[in-house]
Amino acid sequence: MPNRAISPFAPANGAVFAVLCVIAFALLVLLRPQVPTDAADAAMLDSILLWDSMLPRAAMALIAGAALGLSGALLQRVLRNPIADASTLGIASGAELALTIAMSFSPLLLGVSRELVAFGGGLVAVAIVLALSWRRSLDPVTVALSGMIVTLIASALSVTVVLARGEYAMSIYIWGAGSLSQQDWSGVLSLGPRLLIGALAATLLMRPLTVLSLDDGAARSLGVALHTTRFLVLALGVWLSASVTAQVGIIGFLGLAAPAIARFVGARTTRQVMIVAPLVGAGLLFLTDCITQLLGPGFSDLAPAGAATALLGGPLLLFLLPRVHSVAAVTARSAAAFRRMERPVVGLLALCVLVLFFLLAALAIGPGEDGWHVAVGALFSDLLPFRLPRTAAAGGAGALLAAAGFIMQRVTGNPIASPEVLGVSAGGGAGLTVALFLFGFPSPTIMLTAMALGALVTFMVMVAIAGRTQFAPERLLLAGIAIGAFAMAIVTMVLAQGDMRGYILLTWLSGSTSRAGAFEAWTAVISAVALAGALPLLGRWLTILPLGGSASRGLGLSVGLSRLILAVIAAVMTAIASFLVGPLSLTGLIAPHLARLIGFQKPGHQLPASILIGAGVLIAADWLSRIIIYPYQVPVGLFAALISGPYLVWLLTRRHGRQ
Repeated sequence: MPNRAISPFAPANGAVFAVLCVIAFALLVLLRPQVPTDAADAAMLDSILLWDSMLPRAAMALIAGAALGLSGALLQRVLRNPIADASTLGIASGAELALTIAMSFSPLLLGVSRELVAFGGGLVAVAIVLALSWRRSLDPVTVALSGMIVTLIASALSVTVVLARGEYAMSIYIWGAGSLSQQDWSGVLSLGPRLLIGALAATLLMRPLTVLSLDDGAARSLGVALHTTRFLVLALGVWLSASVTAQVGIIGFLGLAAPAIARFVGARTTRQVMIVAPLVGAGLLFLTDCITQLLGPGFSDLAPAGAATALLGGPLLLFLLPRVHSVAAVTARSAAAFRRMERPVVGLLALCVLVLFFLLAALAIGPGEDGWHVAVGALFSDLLPFRLPRTAAAGGAGALLAAAGFIMQRVTGNPIASPEVLGVSAGGGAGLTVALFLFGFPSPTIMLTAMALGALVTFMVMVAIAGRTQFAPERLLLAGIAIGAFAMAIVTMVLAQGDMRGYILLTWLSGSTSRAGAFEAWTAVISAVALAGALPLLGRWLTILPLGGSASRGLGLSVGLSRLILAVIAAVMTAIASFLVGPLSLTGLIAPHLARLIGFQKPGHQLPASILIGAGVLIAADWLSRIIIYPYQVPVGLFAALISGPYLVWLLTRRHGRQ
């Protein structure tokens, strides 16, 4: 029988943790900046700083951390999912999207109830996640992957809405990084009662929560109305996390960390987890916020607390990965499930014609002040210097991402792998962030080199992690979520500073080609031709590696060397493409899949088909992003994510057996 009592080490650990929090806050108070003015004014301003900023901020950290810890415990219990929280279920992104839409189109709605708007957005997001996962009986892996999809689409929509309104998008990222800064006690007085109500509701639901830890049949036999109880618990968890998001922004992965730490220190029963998790969440956010203030220069923080806590998300997800058991493993249809094209060469020629049509349409067709027009003659020549570089950059980036996705799927033997899903694109962003720290304003060559190194490290870590589980699709994708979350947390920390480095990262993150010039166009085209042109020479590796390590060695292939060389090529491709169109396009996933769906099964045919489809998708996306909300423009990376996201939903949620 498992131990039902909290470990005897837990109180000691809790006491040490509390002492650390007290010491950190004491240092913060003692070392607080002094205002350089006369004695009387300095004393008054120091009193205001202490009583109207530092103390409310400390109280807000404790309350928000406790609310998120309780929310995470509720969500994990009701879904029987150890990696469920507001970040992994898309609740935080849904709340952010709802607040963004309300702020852009109906500011009066925020005046009525900001929490209600955030709650509605979070509830819709989690409802979509559950709907996508329902046919798989809310399988933990499927829930997490569906949450990733919803988060991706909601984040892209948030930025798209802001840009569509013609406003500056940096403020969304600063707010979304989760700042606890306070100017008075109003935030504490608003969020505090909500935490008390949530704690009281959780107490009243304690018996149904305990019964929900059993299987559905046992719960029904004990008289629990499963659907009603689940809805109430879900609504309570979403309400708590949405209230925190509306008040201070997104505090990443704290709802995931607090219950996990509570169980790690010995909390076993539902009641114990519901008590310990809020305490852990409060202390964790409080200590993190104190440290970011102590390490920051002057009155500024080293990083917003939400971005700092998000750094916990990736390592913690990797730590929890072995504890996640999928009962309905995510599968992707094998090549045998798709029909085979009888004349693939003819199909490739047809794709070439289609891509050429998209290219000509993007260069010649567009709206103007007097309506739509088709540019010919002198007008076409005048518009060509503006339209050709961005179209070439988009097409080259699409070809590179498609080729990189093809490589990753062959190296891992997993048809769901891609630069975006595996976090490799985000790893390139982390490399760019490091370059900005080291060089201030690096040249494009240094930026590309740093992104390539970041993408390479990320992909190699992915191969090492997934190799231990024979590249199982669900483990690979969860590891990709973890590494991507960690890398994007690094990016968000710099974005939240609001300086020129953040502007460079924002430009990269949005994936806009509006400023593409000759350098970007030639970089995309030459890279696509050189790197993709070398892949047919490695066709034997790409054919054998999907068979697995043992079979590849049996056929005389040096698995380690071949994987390393292909990883370097894929990382460079991903870095260049992400530099041009951002990390969110999903082209690296959908292009190889569409090639197989059309009927290109052999690697020698699937590779060029994937490259053509990737180029065509991003050329079309770039053209549509220019005209969909004319005269404003949607960054092509975000727009491609919006049209590719539904395909990922279909791919991960359809039911079929392994072939």
